[in-house]
Amino acid sequence: MFKFLNIFRKNSNSPLYLYDTLTRKKEVFKPIKKDKVLFYQCGPTVYSTQHIGNLRAAVLADVIRKIFIYNGYVVDFARNYTDVGHLISDGDDGEDKMEKGVRNEGLSPIQIADKYIKIYEDDNNDLNNLIPTYRPRATDYVKDMQVLVQILLDKGFAYSTPLAIYFDISKVKDYTKLSRQNLSENREGAGVGQVEDPQKKNSADFAIWFFRAGTHKDAIQYWTSPFTSPLVENGVGFPGWHIECSAMSKTLLGNTLDVHMGGIEHIPVHHTNEIAQSESVNSVPLSNYWLHNEHLMVNGGKMSKSDGTGYLLTEVKEKGFNPLALRYFFLQAHYRSKQNFTWEAMRSAQTGYDRLLNSVSNLGTEVGKINNDFKKEFLSAISDDFNTPQALAIIFNLLKSNISNQDKLATVLNFDKVLGLIPHKINTETGKFELTGGDLKMTIIPSEVNKLLAERKTARENKDWKKSDELRDQIASLGYKVKDTGDKQEVSEK
Repeated sequence: MFKFLNIFRKNSNSPLYLYDTLTRKKEVFKPIKKDKVLFYQCGPTVYSTQHIGNLRAAVLADVIRKIFIYNGYVVDFARNYTDVGHLISDGDDGEDKMEKGVRNEGLSPIQIADKYIKIYEDDNNDLNNLIPTYRPRATDYVKDMQVLVQILLDKGFAYSTPLAIYFDISKVKDYTKLSRQNLSENREGAGVGQVEDPQKKNSADFAIWFFRAGTHKDAIQYWTSPFTSPLVENGVGFPGWHIECSAMSKTLLGNTLDVHMGGIEHIPVHHTNEIAQSESVNSVPLSNYWLHNEHLMVNGGKMSKSDGTGYLLTEVKEKGFNPLALRYFFLQAHYRSKQNFTWEAMRSAQTGYDRLLNSVSNLGTEVGKINNDFKKEFLSAISDDFNTPQALAIIFNLLKSNISNQDKLATVLNFDKVLGLIPHKINTETGKFELTGGDLKMTIIPSEVNKLLAERKTARENKDWKKSDELRDQIASLGYKVKDTGDKQEVSEK
């Protein structure tokens, strides 16, 4: 949407605190290498368009990355694309999600991946997220995964059956150190309704390589391997989901990360398994700090495509909302807190975001000096476990303060290097500030107009042009005009 100015302050003398899921407390951040952060986030499985709950995770990681940069660090940030091996369950049962996409759309796996990676990256651009340093696709790292599998076999942490190669969790004494679960209790996402391999030693053992046999005998993505099974030739099969992140993070960032991030749903299975296999291979911690973001809820319940609440960014935009107003909405809640999305809350966020942009616009074009008192307050907030709600409150306190407009502008632009909410540019010749990105205020469409638009869309799909025209007139009577662009209806105030 707009370029993010890559100008950041020098290292801060203030400590940066983050909540480590492993220790269950706030810790002072100490990097492995001075002034550098090795940061890995588990990315999407690219078999469909990501809903705004998944985009919230991307925004939160982006802000955390920018907070590290604001504190003076160089950040090597990797977020992967899972394009093979992620089964419908987080355990070892069900079909591969990529194969589900292939079946639904009649495209090849690479076409499915290409399509949904592009949509995801376009959505990230609309939300003003920085491009990751690395964007690995799992299918490009299968050889690296096979190396890890062989090491685990050689060290005795894994064993082979005719159907798969499994990691033996009994060989790891602190297997549940991240989740702190009792394995006698059923783990979330692990083995519910699962058809067990009769030669599997423990029910919680997880596959690190599937042979193209049994329920996976018709797998459409597969590779030869150095492993053997009496059911297949040349060890043909595909990797388990968990081994993928271990291979990609090791190859790109090294044996130990500074920060590993994902959703809370990754704690009991995916991240637990990543730790077990990576640390068994490397004999060092996988990550020094573990961050987990909470879920985005919808109308107080779980976001669900089947319930019609798996909202996409395109739907948010079609209702007249600015994508950066959605970013603003996300930043109103702490990353470790649940957040409830409703269209009313989105309207409120748009109003707040418009108020921010209009307030900044009214400051003029002259950029003064950064106010150190407000900067210290802002730095303290963001360095305390990435407290974005407090950071937003400080910006509005700044805008209401009695310091000069020029200094307000300089200070708010400095803060926006973290928040990424103000589309702007500084004229290189004059040094003057100007907002960019089109109209400052987006059109907010009332619910009755949205209802008529939905009816009109149906009428147009049914080629009921008379009904379509009648609905256009009804919309016009409410003060809005409709412009048809292909299959889309663009709405604006009359």
